[in-house]
Amino acid sequence: MISSDLPGLAAGVTVGALLAEDMLGTTSLAGLPSALFTAGSALAAVTVGRISQARGRRPGLATGYLTGAIGSAGVITAAVLDNPVLLFIALFVYGAGTATNLQARYAGADLSPAGHRARAVSTVLVATTLGGVAGPNLAAPAGTLAEQLGIPHLAGLFMVSGAAYALAALVLALWLRPDPLLLARTIAQAKAADAAANPAVAEAGAGQGRGGVVLGALVMVLTQLVMVAIMTMTPVHMHDHGHSTAASGLVIGIHIGAMYLPSPLTGWLVDRYGRMKIAIASGITLLAAGIFAALAPGDSVGLLALALALLGLGWNFGLVAGTAIITDTVPLATRAKTQGLVDVSIAIAGATGGMASGIMVAATSYPALALTGGALSFALLPAIAATAYRR
Repeated sequence: MISSDLPGLAAGVTVGALLAEDMLGTTSLAGLPSALFTAGSALAAVTVGRISQARGRRPGLATGYLTGAIGSAGVITAAVLDNPVLLFIALFVYGAGTATNLQARYAGADLSPAGHRARAVSTVLVATTLGGVAGPNLAAPAGTLAEQLGIPHLAGLFMVSGAAYALAALVLALWLRPDPLLLARTIAQAKAADAAANPAVAEAGAGQGRGGVVLGALVMVLTQLVMVAIMTMTPVHMHDHGHSTAASGLVIGIHIGAMYLPSPLTGWLVDRYGRMKIAIASGITLLAAGIFAALAPGDSVGLLALALALLGLGWNFGLVAGTAIITDTVPLATRAKTQGLVDVSIAIAGATGGMASGIMVAATSYPALALTGGALSFALLPAIAATAYRR
């Protein structure tokens, strides 16, 4: 189910920046596609969260994926017409798929006890690995197919992502039964009488509240900002050094694989050693990624792939830890709505990273961007720790 979304992420990252660069003839706005689909995901996160809160995960997630499919069709149309305005509008709509993929991870934790929530989240995330690794490497064959259909080569991967989004919406609408969030509420209601009769149980999880939400959001915002900024400009950096679309697709495929493949181990580490320790490990790993990306020669696919693998791993640590913190903190009565609002902040962070990355590379260089991102992730670690101590 979820793996069908990852070709969509790959299309936006690997090809979206190149489409904008081709249409506009400048690198300074190459980060705009990433900014737009992550900004679009902010609106989608609120919408999917509210629908899920009111009607359950199934209608919420299905609506989000269907919207992503419509955005994919719009990108293809814009490429055929060579219309940058339509491209940017379509990419904004396309962001709904990314937001929905993020929301799906919460469904994995709806029915899980506190001590196993990170592992439940990781189960959902690892399901994305196949699509994440394969998606970017479909860029070349999908481009060939697109040309045979009279569609520009770079838009080919959006054909794959559009079909994947539509299929995900159909599968969810038909087969996500019983709805995990609605079932979790039913179970919680069945236990309500016992909790009322035993105040100690009812108060066991009290006192986390706002501090937990702030901590979880801060961890995920940090990882998203740094990851999107460096990831967005890597295909452009490689293209400027003479690498093919297939080569950049390979690097992004390795990166996205690293975002999801370690999830079972990450989930176990978070549940075993605690949310805060793995959140700190996220910042350290992102710092290492930034250093490797900055020092990697432009003609070295291998070193760039290593840097992007570390970038994906750092993101994975932050996302699993942050998601577990949020799910621990928020009660079922408001869980989906709050999760949607948290994901808005994540989307805004991604949009900021995507937009700023192109401007910064045009003004300075890709190594400067990578070092700044790594330093930012490390510099914010004291703030994350302080938030944890205030809980």
